[in-house]
Amino acid sequence: MQKISVNFSEKWLQITSEILISSASAVVFLFLDLLDAIFCVFFKLIDEFFEGESSGCYCSIENEEESDCDNELSNTLHKRRNLFRGIGFRRNFSSRRKLNENVRWSDCSCENCISWMGNIAGELKLHVVVKEIQPVNLEDFKGKKAENIVFLHGFLSSSTFWTETIFPYVSEDAMQKCRLLAVDLLGFGKSPKPNNCLYTVKDHVEMIESSVIQPFELNSFHIVAHSMGCVVALALAAKHSHSVRSITLIAPPYVTSTKEDISLTALNKLAARRLWPPLLFGSSFMSWYEHLGRCVCYIICKNHRIWEGILKLLTWNRNLHFMAIDLTRHTHQSAWHTMHNVICGGAKFMDKYLETLKIAKVKINVIQGSRDQVVPVECSKNIKMKVPNAEVKIVDNADHTSIIIGREKELCNDLEKLWGSIC
Repeated sequence: MQKISVNFSEKWLQITSEILISSASAVVFLFLDLLDAIFCVFFKLIDEFFEGESSGCYCSIENEEESDCDNELSNTLHKRRNLFRGIGFRRNFSSRRKLNENVRWSDCSCENCISWMGNIAGELKLHVVVKEIQPVNLEDFKGKKAENIVFLHGFLSSSTFWTETIFPYVSEDAMQKCRLLAVDLLGFGKSPKPNNCLYTVKDHVEMIESSVIQPFELNSFHIVAHSMGCVVALALAAKHSHSVRSITLIAPPYVTSTKEDISLTALNKLAARRLWPPLLFGSSFMSWYEHLGRCVCYIICKNHRIWEGILKLLTWNRNLHFMAIDLTRHTHQSAWHTMHNVICGGAKFMDKYLETLKIAKVKINVIQGSRDQVVPVECSKNIKMKVPNAEVKIVDNADHTSIIIGREKELCNDLEKLWGSIC
């Protein structure tokens, strides 16, 4: 009798908590809808003042059909739910985004952030960190027979996510046979952040090809990717299915849906409009609100040197954690479009990528934490349903980052076993 009473109390508490969170979320996001609409007007006026014309945005409802015509662009750019768009509040203040090559007034223009702009047009290259047992010049890599491992990071991250975690733990025996290549994806870290780019899956893949696959002549390689990088990894692997020997997906945002608009399903599942948990609220805030997200990027990213200085003073640490630094090394253009055109828009291509790899018999290895609050665990399980031969490992008590950070040695052992078995 006492056990039944306890279970009833717990169930009632859960129902009450859910009602409170849902109610508070509805109120807060309604306010954010209005606030984003106001900042739509604000940025139009400020852009015209500083740049001579408005850079435009995706708030209008009149261009929704036009956006659907471009298969590479996500429907979520125009079709995000907003009460004030529906009643036409924003219609007169928005237009299809106009692209230009200049640094926007709201982006950082420090030497580090715009160093890539000195490159010749059409010669943009991603930042790539290479590690092998005996580092040599790039030209000496060409034609070299080795097990090449390409590492792709997740959203708001960079190659340091791998160089600071996995690289130091790779065994000497593996390093005798492998060459590790960690990439800063387009728009992040030290890689180019062009303002005239829409950061589609195709854009990311083509930059990896011109910066990694072709220069290093990778006729055979493995891929290891985390979170958002998994979408790019699958696209790259599917395009080079005869060259990829294995692909390891860590916390992949794979969403299935019977609905036609799977991009919106991905947005609602991966960035649901809820206040709790905090990580989910952060994702939804930056994914649903183009102009509020731009405000955050202006305050934090444009002034990243100031914030880094403050953190160093507060922590008495001259060397900040790499994740704190990576969090600011992007522009609103690169983050916003990658979120929508890769994470959401890429959802409509994922089944095709997996089917291609299944036919090519590429080894697929999936790893995810049981307590992941960013990507639902069901995403990994759905891959197993799509590709029965895929190996899926759910790690107890690990979340979206601790699936790697804190268990680097264990992950390295798993990766080395995979690479060795295929060799």
